[in-house]
Amino acid sequence: MHIPDGYLSPKTCAFFFIAMVPIWYLASKKAEKTLKLKQLPLLALGAAFTFVIMMFNIPIPGGSSGHMVGSVIVSAVLGPWAAVVALSLTLTLQAFLFGDGGITALGANSFNMAILMCFPGYYVYRAISAGSPSGLRVIIASGVAGYIALNLAALGVALELGIQPLIAAGIDGTPMYAPYPLSVTIPAMMIPHLLFLGPVEAVGTALVVSYIHRTNSGLFYGGEGRMRPLWIAFMIILFLVPIGLVATGTPWGEWSMEEVKDILGYLPSGMAQSGSGWKGLLPDYSIPGVEGRLGVVLAYIFSALAGSVVVVFLIYLWGRLWRRQ
Repeated sequence: MHIPDGYLSPKTCAFFFIAMVPIWYLASKKAEKTLKLKQLPLLALGAAFTFVIMMFNIPIPGGSSGHMVGSVIVSAVLGPWAAVVALSLTLTLQAFLFGDGGITALGANSFNMAILMCFPGYYVYRAISAGSPSGLRVIIASGVAGYIALNLAALGVALELGIQPLIAAGIDGTPMYAPYPLSVTIPAMMIPHLLFLGPVEAVGTALVVSYIHRTNSGLFYGGEGRMRPLWIAFMIILFLVPIGLVATGTPWGEWSMEEVKDILGYLPSGMAQSGSGWKGLLPDYSIPGVEGRLGVVLAYIFSALAGSVVVVFLIYLWGRLWRRQ
């Protein structure tokens, strides 16, 4: 789901950055109007949760892997505009600190996992759970919303990768960036998301949203709620992140330059020029020089903890700037 550097042409990257800049600004302004200051800790927790949950990689048939995103969870509780702020900050942190998703592809990744997930997911959830929903209706609403939202994001990725051979090819017709056409990217992305990762997103979203609704229903309406149980649950999840190391396969379309070369037998020229840039301070959620099974596990936990602290800080920094306006 995280498109790396080198997979999208400069014109595609520029298009999504130009499209996302006003959306980021509008999301910030809208969130300032709809959120109350007492909801800032919940927004920080939501952003940290989406960051950590994406570290739980899940092996899928074919040797690939994937993960939950959690966008609908934040949208359902705090609204889509606040969710766009949280997800965009999370994706920015992942790109710059861990090299997870390309910096040049940040606009496209934000469009896919923030816009395509937060808004459709929110409105599907609201449509099904309208009124005073029972616990069962909340479960159904959040599960359906999570499933639809994740597959819309997967389709966005498939289309963005699949059009690259059409819009960015060399004189001889050889793709310069992502090499596979739509006839390959759409089934390659959609089959695992429709059959495996979509149900995982649905179940995970339903469990978290229904838990919050059952124990802290006031949080859905800007009221008072008990944050301590949620933070405790988050800390438990954070220290369970090494489970994500079980999945060793690379997600489809997120291969390193070396893997692309092994798969194709060559490296597309544009990808070779722009795909070997910034790898992050803690590349792939590891600590350079730390080896061994225990070292890898501890580095993964440290990355989860460090990333959570930074994303919470960024949310509070955004809130501080908001209060000064």
